[in-house]
Amino acid sequence: MTITAERVDHQLAIDTIRTLSIDGVQQANSGHPGAPMGAAPMAYVLWTRFLRHAPSQPDWPERDRFVLSAGHASMLLYSLLHLTGYDLPIDELKRFRQFGSRTPGHPEYGLTAGVDATTGPLGQGFANAVGMAIAERRLASEFNRPDHTVVDHWTYGICSDGDLQEGISAEAASLAAHLHLGKLVFLYDDNHIQLDGPTSWAWSEDVLGRFDAYGWDTRQVDDGNDLEAIGAAIEAARGDPRPSLIAVRTHIGFGSPNRQDSQKAHGQPLGPDEVKLTKQAYGWDPERTFYVPDEARAAFSAAIGRGQELVDEWRERMDRYAEAFPGEARELERRLDGALPDGWAEKLPAYETDAEPLATRNASQAAIQAAAAALPELFGGAADLSESNLTDVKGGGDFGPEESGRNLRFGVREHAMGGVANGIAYHRGFIPYVGTFLNFSDYMRGSVRLAALSRIRVIYVWTHDSVGLGEDGPTHQPIEHYAALRAMPNLWFVRPGDPNEAVAAWRLAIERRDGPVALAFTRQKLPVLEGTRDKAVEGLRRGGYVLLDAADESGGGARPDLILLATGSELHLAVEAHRQLGAEGIRSRVVSMPCWELFGEQSEDYRNEVLPPEATRRVSIEAGTSLGWDRWVGPEGAMVAIERFGASAPAAEIFERFGFTAAHLAEVARGVLTGRQKGVVTPQPDHVAPGEPGQGAPSQ
Repeated sequence: MTITAERVDHQLAIDTIRTLSIDGVQQANSGHPGAPMGAAPMAYVLWTRFLRHAPSQPDWPERDRFVLSAGHASMLLYSLLHLTGYDLPIDELKRFRQFGSRTPGHPEYGLTAGVDATTGPLGQGFANAVGMAIAERRLASEFNRPDHTVVDHWTYGICSDGDLQEGISAEAASLAAHLHLGKLVFLYDDNHIQLDGPTSWAWSEDVLGRFDAYGWDTRQVDDGNDLEAIGAAIEAARGDPRPSLIAVRTHIGFGSPNRQDSQKAHGQPLGPDEVKLTKQAYGWDPERTFYVPDEARAAFSAAIGRGQELVDEWRERMDRYAEAFPGEARELERRLDGALPDGWAEKLPAYETDAEPLATRNASQAAIQAAAAALPELFGGAADLSESNLTDVKGGGDFGPEESGRNLRFGVREHAMGGVANGIAYHRGFIPYVGTFLNFSDYMRGSVRLAALSRIRVIYVWTHDSVGLGEDGPTHQPIEHYAALRAMPNLWFVRPGDPNEAVAAWRLAIERRDGPVALAFTRQKLPVLEGTRDKAVEGLRRGGYVLLDAADESGGGARPDLILLATGSELHLAVEAHRQLGAEGIRSRVVSMPCWELFGEQSEDYRNEVLPPEATRRVSIEAGTSLGWDRWVGPEGAMVAIERFGASAPAAEIFERFGFTAAHLAEVARGVLTGRQKGVVTPQPDHVAPGEPGQGAPSQ
């Protein structure tokens, strides 16, 4: 049902959105005025007639979601938020794109009330909206009961030509149609212009025909200023069981005498003279800036009262629901708050040292099953790799066209998978997790970065985490990925070294509420290491810890002669080297460093306890690039690493040829102790990688 709008001067209201957007960009002398000017009518119709929201309670869980995928048009959203009564005063619009303002160049979730997703990198918001629609349907299937509907909202968005040119939107659109996400409606700002010039320079496809082929409901509005046609199209889209794309033919920079339908209105201010001419064309006083007529403000601010009525009505429904289903009501509240139930981790598996060796991906699988039994909010899947990533919740059912189970089948759509996971996290009520090979995290990096920037709760299950995956070869073997992911602010990259650390890594990821966690798991089997059963949980929470010490075996308290630092599948090699060195009377310490980011956040006292400053002889051991290890190793140490692409061969042979054996590590350690060995140690196997001299590479 649409929201009834009061009798207002619609043109005045629309032009208020336009002029605020123009003024914000002009004052900043930076930004994108053209899209807000052209898209203002469709946004106005959506926000005043259809969008169910509560400006005084922007986090109301039953609100409709709105995603401005065309995030460069941020002044459109900021103008709407200000006018409809959100906590975004006019002074913040005047501080558009300024340091410390709540009106950054592109919308940021968690910074500005009413912003449902961080957007700007084109196509991301489109995939986020698909995730929100998935979350709404899954949550409704879990909690709605006959005569008691407490989850029933829509996801709307505005997208641009650029959004639909990005591959992520194609992936997400295909998935949305397959899943029959009928409560998803996008308005497409079809203005025929992008930053370089006309879209015809780079684009000639039939966009609606493409979405028809996906299985979307598609509609065309020929005049972007025709409010009735826009409203009718949205109404009809809401009545169709498919996701909907409405192409609205707009004019970028609408009303600007010299910039309308020009790329010059896309990414730069109109300029003082053109601003005045444009305001005159609207019939406005050209000298007034950030002006909101009283009639327009009254019309928009009616959203506050309407929103409160919607919230009150929903709370009444929730009260009736709680009376009929008290347990479900408490559970829904817990889920929406993001809190974990008491005792949720009690049944997580633990492994004894006499257990059979186990790949950490298998330990991850066991952790998922145990956690999922206690946490129905754990919801996710893999990019056509569930049998390799081992991400399925057994007995959880599938989320498909006709059912709303726990296992999402993303197909080979890594980037959309990342964006969809973000949308599920933005929605709330779930802890989304998604899986692929670590090497293919590159395909979803844009979404991972936005999850980190937005501080949302997403878990990445990236298996086959090193050259240890073996025969698939260098195209599938991550080398530079550890360093690249560790470089991303607010992402915790965790590479556990045995089954107990793998389980502890899952516990850490589930407990985190202020950002994403990446879990890197092995394909190859690893032994259960002495000490991890008791130390791993707290050790993982601190990012690094002492696993074995010379004092543990000798009974003394002398500082170590040498420190061996390792992560992942190389940790057991450090343990073996430690034992070999101990037999020679060399006191070594093994430090497990599964999460650099967390270790770096610990107190200086703790870091010095694990890595005593006076213990300068150190060796790092990791089957990837050495970049970054110098921070922990120091100038007197060595870094055993891989500084080239891998090879296709059985895992054991690759590790041996690249020098990842206990015997070679002990040799390097001796060299460090005597001062003969420093810096990066990268044994070069006889095999020559593609692109290297001797394999047909062009000579330089």
